[in-house]
Amino acid sequence: MSSRLRIGFLMDPLEHVRVNHDTTFLLMRAAQRRGHDVLVFEQHQLGFHTDRAVARMRRVEVRDRQGDHFTVLEESLVPVAELDAAFLRKEPPVDADFLHATQLMELHGAGKGPFLVNSPAGLREANEKLFALHFTRWMPRTLVSADMRVMQAFVEEVGEAILKPVDGFAGRGIVALRAGDRNTVPLLEMATMNGKTHAIVQAFLPASREGDKRILLLDGDPIGALLRVPRDGDLRANMAAGGSAVKASLTPRELELIADLKPMLISRGLHFVGIDVIGERLTEVNVTSPTGAAEVDLLDGVDTGALMMEWLEAKLNARAG
Repeated sequence: MSSRLRIGFLMDPLEHVRVNHDTTFLLMRAAQRRGHDVLVFEQHQLGFHTDRAVARMRRVEVRDRQGDHFTVLEESLVPVAELDAAFLRKEPPVDADFLHATQLMELHGAGKGPFLVNSPAGLREANEKLFALHFTRWMPRTLVSADMRVMQAFVEEVGEAILKPVDGFAGRGIVALRAGDRNTVPLLEMATMNGKTHAIVQAFLPASREGDKRILLLDGDPIGALLRVPRDGDLRANMAAGGSAVKASLTPRELELIADLKPMLISRGLHFVGIDVIGERLTEVNVTSPTGAAEVDLLDGVDTGALMMEWLEAKLNARAG
């Protein structure tokens, strides 16, 4: 596609991105290199006027200089329908404001509206911890409950487990549980707010000591992978929690897992996804703002941003024709 596109990015404040790590910023740079207009806006800048969604957007020029990484070229109230495409990459938490933003992004008036990555309906449906439960055959043994007695019995049965909040992100709130440990009950009380909210307990995977693998998928096909290795003394491998990135390849079993996920991801408009795999077991399906592209580029000498822009241009050509 040779025509100049208007590509929007619904994201957290541009001022705060880490230019050498942030996947959203990588996509913005890739769009700019291909001659497209880059427009950014935040969740609270969305609204509805007369018959369509609008947002106060900044058209920006970006560059790889932390602290001086963008210039605002213009700022105005723009109908969302005037964008050719939009990346919905607001980071968790997935709260009421997040859900309202996904609803507003679907209100285009009489126009077709932009091509959305990812689909608002898909984002609403795919809780990043619970969506994986569609594929339990690929997962470690997992319990979702607010019943502390049931949860404690599960821990006693499996011997060692990982406790996660359902709406957690960036490794926050993840703790290890062991059978017979006197801390188990207090930790379950905190995680479930004394039995009032659900939490997740998963059987511990010994392979997690070597790290977890983030696999990036574009329309259900792998475009890169890295192993996130936890720092000493921490069970979490998330890079936001101090984990480090190591080059990784995909095993035949992981490719089989990906092929199994692909039809459901496509059917829900979940175009750009990051799955987490430990010991060839699926643990999470990340859809809101999957990260790792910058690390994949560095480790593998590739350009995932260019690949994604080529894919987007092809999607828009097909849509127009």
